[in-house]
Amino acid sequence: MVDSELQAATRAASPVIEVTHVTTRFGSAVVHDDVSLSVRRGEVFGIAGGNGCGKSTLLREIVGLLAPSAGTIRLFGVDSRRLEESDGTPLHRRFGVMFQHGALFSSLTLAENVAVPLREHTAVGPGLIRDLVAVKIAMVGLPPESAVKYPGELSGGMRRRAALARAIVMDPELLFLDEPTAGLDPVVAATFDELVLHLKNVLGLTVVMVTHDLDSLWRVADRVAVLGNGKVLGVGTMPELSRSEDPVVRAYFLGPRGRAAKEQAAWNARERGA
Repeated sequence: MVDSELQAATRAASPVIEVTHVTTRFGSAVVHDDVSLSVRRGEVFGIAGGNGCGKSTLLREIVGLLAPSAGTIRLFGVDSRRLEESDGTPLHRRFGVMFQHGALFSSLTLAENVAVPLREHTAVGPGLIRDLVAVKIAMVGLPPESAVKYPGELSGGMRRRAALARAIVMDPELLFLDEPTAGLDPVVAATFDELVLHLKNVLGLTVVMVTHDLDSLWRVADRVAVLGNGKVLGVGTMPELSRSEDPVVRAYFLGPRGRAAKEQAAWNARERGA
């Protein structure tokens, strides 16, 4: 194997994200206590757990918006704290983030919202920006005429798709989704999950999804980390986690909603095999 092939193989085998012995404190409150996990290239990795378990906080630490109190987080092999430095921009361009509820700018049109990363982080001209934005809007299944609408004129599902288009407009390798289906009705949420899987396959993305939506986890996640009591209580596939003996994990996955999501996933699998 030549050096370039060896380097490519090593890169493919290396974790995209490595969280090692992370502790997070806010005053006397401990959010994370010695949390470690890794995300493999090309997978959909879910981060789940009850309200207040630190899911979104961990995401903010991974993308460099918040520094952990202790431990290290490496993104593409680079310490995430470098994202705050002047040389952090090239690393920023390798990932996109869809924030909770979309976080669109209400004073900008859909197209202007999608264009924000290109205007802030590239020297691309207006004409090419317009073309790139149009492609990404189409890619997430929005009609061309929606480009001139403002967020307040869009449905909840359309706002999520617009936010997703903005997150992928720079063609990232890694996509972060923070509660992407929260507040959506089940049909719209299922359609959004299918869109995420489609984009993951078409664009070759690695996806990290923070969610408490068990239906979404059964539909799209390759592996899931469950947070609780400041710890990682389990990491594995959804079937593996549903057999966990940990009482917190069992309560999360085998409660009424968890059982319903598992049964729905089994029914969907039977339908696909029919």
